[in-house]
Amino acid sequence: MVMVSEPAQLDQRIRESPNLLASIIGSAKDAIIAIDDAQRIVLFNAAAQKMFGCPADEAMGNSIERFIPQRFRAEHSSHIRRFGESGVTNRDMGTLGTLWGLRATGEQFPIEASISKVESDGKKFFTAVVRDITERHHAEEAVRESEERFRLAAQAGKMYAYTWDAATDIIVRSPDIASVLGPTGEVSLTRQQLLTRVHPDDRASFNASLSAPTPECPDVQISYRLLRPDGSVVWVEKTAHAFFDEGGRVVRMIGMVADITDRKRAEDAIRESEMQYRRIVETTNEGVWVLDSNLRNSYVNHKMAEMLGYEPIEMVGRSVFDFYFPEDVERKKQVLTRRQQGLREQVEERLRRRDGSELWVRIAGTPVFKDNGEFDGALAMVSDITERKLAEEALRENEERLRLAAQAGEMYAFEWDVTTDVLVRSSEYVNVLGASEPQTLTHQQAMERIHPDDRPKLIAAIAGHSLENPTVHVTYRVLLPGKSPLWVKSSGRAFFDGEGRMLRVIGMVADVTDHKLAEEALSDMSAKLIEAQEQERARIARELHDDINQRVALLAIELEQLQDTPSEVRSRVQELRKRTTDISNNVQALSHDLHSSQLEYLGVIAGMKSWCKEFAERQKMEIDCRYDVQSTLPPEIGLCLFRVLQEALHNAAKHSGVKRIEVRLREESGNVHLIVSDLGKGFDVEAAREGRGLGLTSMQERVRLVNGTIKIQSKLMGGTTIHVCVPSSASNDSARAAS
Repeated sequence: MVMVSEPAQLDQRIRESPNLLASIIGSAKDAIIAIDDAQRIVLFNAAAQKMFGCPADEAMGNSIERFIPQRFRAEHSSHIRRFGESGVTNRDMGTLGTLWGLRATGEQFPIEASISKVESDGKKFFTAVVRDITERHHAEEAVRESEERFRLAAQAGKMYAYTWDAATDIIVRSPDIASVLGPTGEVSLTRQQLLTRVHPDDRASFNASLSAPTPECPDVQISYRLLRPDGSVVWVEKTAHAFFDEGGRVVRMIGMVADITDRKRAEDAIRESEMQYRRIVETTNEGVWVLDSNLRNSYVNHKMAEMLGYEPIEMVGRSVFDFYFPEDVERKKQVLTRRQQGLREQVEERLRRRDGSELWVRIAGTPVFKDNGEFDGALAMVSDITERKLAEEALRENEERLRLAAQAGEMYAFEWDVTTDVLVRSSEYVNVLGASEPQTLTHQQAMERIHPDDRPKLIAAIAGHSLENPTVHVTYRVLLPGKSPLWVKSSGRAFFDGEGRMLRVIGMVADVTDHKLAEEALSDMSAKLIEAQEQERARIARELHDDINQRVALLAIELEQLQDTPSEVRSRVQELRKRTTDISNNVQALSHDLHSSQLEYLGVIAGMKSWCKEFAERQKMEIDCRYDVQSTLPPEIGLCLFRVLQEALHNAAKHSGVKRIEVRLREESGNVHLIVSDLGKGFDVEAAREGRGLGLTSMQERVRLVNGTIKIQSKLMGGTTIHVCVPSSASNDSARAAS
């Protein structure tokens, strides 16, 4: 800042610093305009640009008359010419009467101006300092209008003057009283007589007003009701001034009495309106929040307080920032700064409820200013949008999950414009169909890529879209060059016009090939298991029919023969008893194969070892069974291992060609290992898996259901080893193995 102590020094400083002069002119609050002797504008400062609504580059070089209303231009030109010819340097143009300016928008407005004449290098320039006096003009007009209204009111009989002489107690009223109280209203009466005309409810306050004036405060104003002679009531307002003697006693009073009945009615109507407004505000579904100039709560309605979990009285007087999260306060301060600058706007914000939870709201904020333009606070209408925010957040999360799923190559989006027959796929289609497929194609071209067997199904699905059922799901195969057909599932939603015609379809296409293959594998597995059950039943039926049944029948025949030869009973009893025991043992062995009671009574380890001993005796072979398990195995784990052991030993006895088999059962690192091995003929494992035999499939499925693994190693003439590893604790799927 440049500090200059004397005017002469300032003048010298200005002359020596053109930039300083330009800065002063540019920052001036009044418009400064300079014109040459041809009345062309050569200077147009920032205040002039704002006042006249015209940029400087448009004003420069143009005639000053552009900013003078048409009706004043001739007079203005004449005045400038006379001023230029005179010897006067400065002149206040207010002597010409009210001056008017013309904005670029065509609006006319009152101004006051002073003009100065400057000569430089033989040329004349005129500099005008112009001030917009619109507000003052309006105020002056308002004063004039007020005075005129007062004059007209008095003429219309809305008020009258009076004088009260304290010594005589006589009140003298002007003739205008007739228009207030009626034609029979007395012009002159005593104070006591006047008191009888005052409404009974207002007499106490009327009497008090007479003794209220003091020498220090001689003026008094009071409103009360008067009774007209016809019995009607009129509201009046008395404004009086008292005069006192040297002892401070009232000598007389003068004043005006005005009929304010209409105003009272208007005030009553306003109060009623305000009450209605308050009822509306208090019952609205929106929150109403009013701040004072210090950004403290001056009013909140019940809805606003309820949204935040408070009572209204608990919020009034507190800072607005008390209801925001600490991390949001700085941003809220920026919003309220814009409000102090006069900006109205709608914002979405997060508030903090009393319990600390979030409340998302939409706030329509409006600044409030005093008559002098000073900021006086803000008014906000507040709507709860928490549910919408949660829905938007859920939508964003869903879209993000969809995007991640699509990026993972599992699906892509599509849109089919039925009217143009153009099908557009999202960029993720490459991860599903491959880069050789086009992103945009016609629907007919897309149909050509569908497996012929699936086209009728897809066509029927598309035809199934309707207003009642706009969403359709269909699974089909897509033909890809050089690859196996790809199974996909399409989920589409159709949109229709007002007449029910389908306009477009949007949706998602997901790769479900693995799912389809798993379904086929599961279906094949189920079929094999059913077949295994049937084979097992057939084996049991054959053993019962071909062996057990025939032996029982033969035993019955021989017992009948003994009836004919009683002498041979003693010699044959031992033989028949042995044959009966063999039949019983075979039936028991068959029963143990189906369900070993020893597994329940003896436990898994002892039960498996006992069954190995029985099986070895029946098959006339050696089974070396050893175990090292300390834990008590759950029934489902034990049953799974038992069934695998049964299947493995039956297969070895039937196909290996050896009479010795090793069985090892051990516990290690939370897992139980079952190993069954022989040095027999062996077999081709892959061929066995693809063949009709179901033993391997049965073992694999049982082990899978207890979350275990099974390895089968075998080669021709090289023996066979079956290694099963299962966890020693049960799982949710383990019970399925107990069948």
